[in-house]
Amino acid sequence: MELMLSWIPNYFVIKHIHQSCAALSGCLFFLRGVWTLNESPVRHQRWLAVVPHLADTILLGCAVTMLVLRGQSPFAQSWLIAKLIALVCYVALGTIALKRGKSKPVRACAFVAALLVFAYIGAVALTKQVWIPA
Repeated sequence: MELMLSWIPNYFVIKHIHQSCAALSGCLFFLRGVWTLNESPVRHQRWLAVVPHLADTILLGCAVTMLVLRGQSPFAQSWLIAKLIALVCYVALGTIALKRGKSKPVRACAFVAALLVFAYIGAVALTKQVWIPA
């Protein structure tokens, strides 16, 4: 098993790429949300249809790679399950905020909720705790 993974860079390099892509993804989502709510023409630029998806793909790829390198199942630890469930909620809320929301108030509420879920995912990642103490 170790021989097959010998081509993969150091775990900590992958972790830092994962963290950087998470920060980039969050920043891009924030900008896209603000531009969508303000109906800015900037939101229609081509790079905004590509870069966020590229960052999210790298983010997910790094997450899977870290799990493989550690020989860990995503369902073995409660904090990883919490992150996966929260990720699904974040994506659903994000699509409502950026595309599927029927009105500006609905989009705004979904946007704020998605940002809160994103913050929760980050807090769980940092603390490895499902419930974040106050």
